Amino acid sequence: MHEIDQTGRVTVVGAGLVGSLLAMYLAKRGFQVDVLERRPDMRREEIGAGRSINLAISTRGLHALRQVGLEEEALRHAIPMRGRMIHSPSGELAYQAYGKDESQAINSLSRAWLNKFLMSRAEATGRVRIEFKQRVQHADFQKGVLEVVDESSGSTREVRTPVMFGTDGSGSAVRRELTLLPGHGSAQEQLSHGYKELTIHAGPGGAFQMEKHALHIWPRGSYMLIALPNEDGSFTCTLFLPFQGPVSFESLQTPAQVKAFFEQQFPDALALIPDLVHDFFQNPTGTMVTVKSAPWHVDGKALLLGDAAHAIVPFFGQGMNCGFEDCVVLEECLGRHTRWQDAFEELFRLRKANADAIADMAVENFVEMRDKTADPRFLLEKAVEKVLLNAFPGQFLSRYTLVSFSRVPYRLAYEVGAIAGGIVAELCAGLTRAEDVDLQRARTLIHERLVPFVKEHSDGFGLAR
Repeated sequence: MHEIDQTGRVTVVGAGLVGSLLAMYLAKRGFQVDVLERRPDMRREEIGAGRSINLAISTRGLHALRQVGLEEEALRHAIPMRGRMIHSPSGELAYQAYGKDESQAINSLSRAWLNKFLMSRAEATGRVRIEFKQRVQHADFQKGVLEVVDESSGSTREVRTPVMFGTDGSGSAVRRELTLLPGHGSAQEQLSHGYKELTIHAGPGGAFQMEKHALHIWPRGSYMLIALPNEDGSFTCTLFLPFQGPVSFESLQTPAQVKAFFEQQFPDALALIPDLVHDFFQNPTGTMVTVKSAPWHVDGKALLLGDAAHAIVPFFGQGMNCGFEDCVVLEECLGRHTRWQDAFEELFRLRKANADAIADMAVENFVEMRDKTADPRFLLEKAVEKVLLNAFPGQFLSRYTLVSFSRVPYRLAYEVGAIAGGIVAELCAGLTRAEDVDLQRARTLIHERLVPFVKEHSDGFGLAR
């Protein structure tokens, strides 16, 4: 008997991006899905602004949406970002393409829009019921019982479910309950930086006041400002600063200090942010955390996915993409197994090393964005990387390209990045212009180091690009 097929109703805790998409995947398999969401329904109530960090959806996330027929609609609301636009303190601009050509872009998408869209599409399946203001305060995994508080009435009830999925974010209540069990653990590392959301409004007639198809970065060493374009012509800006220190959220206490700081460090942005002082003091200061937990499941009773299992910092633009990829891999595992436990164990085996790899790459990319993007040496290496991507297609591979524009497992992308980075560094020794790179030497190094690695792991690299 197929245990998975016999399970009629399942429960998903958390109706964020991953929970809503997961509900659609489960509905497609024929399950009735109850989704419990702690927040109010964002489609009907205004939820506090100031915590968005726009999404950068790329190949992995788009593939996940394609499986449920939503990719095209999502892309209609997205703005392709083909590279980084670097802003110097004096206002000079330098552009760095993300891929080998204009066809490779990541896409800026409103988190709120996508979440509302996914919730509505999940409900439209007729198999998904989302209940809001429902807070899980205890879980008994063996009995399949959740103790749930209705935040509207204050009443507590028991929800019985044969299988539960925790997609309730980095502060997951389901993970908290899981880690109380023997053999389960969770490590959290908070970044010493926080973030604050600011806004560049659209110009007259909804015009974009900066380059539309770029992710804008003001790198300043230990801190930075970024901006992503929105459909309405505005940009969502995020200021990343240390919590404490000489230049930090702690050191910016008055409107005059904030304005002076922007005048000195981000003068071209200041001219475009009329509400700077208001937004700086009104919007909350967000925290960023890396969560690594293991295992993500209890027998065949419960499973963590997305940030609940493996929260990462936002600097590779892969948090949502990684969580969506969890849903794709779970779907494949469910297709291969007859028992929930076997599917959950395989999912954990396939995803754990990859989730750890992208978590580490995200922290590394933070240093790259805030510090190295303004460094001439780094710019030369990026330019040489682009020359090699075009000169040796399919043979030279970069970490960024594999993470953002392929579905190659993150762990392999991480390892390729180390090999490719070594090749580029070697070729850049004594070089001043990317076009002077020794392509003959490059060919030799690629065939000595990269090609054998790709051959050895050909299964992983065989995934659709």
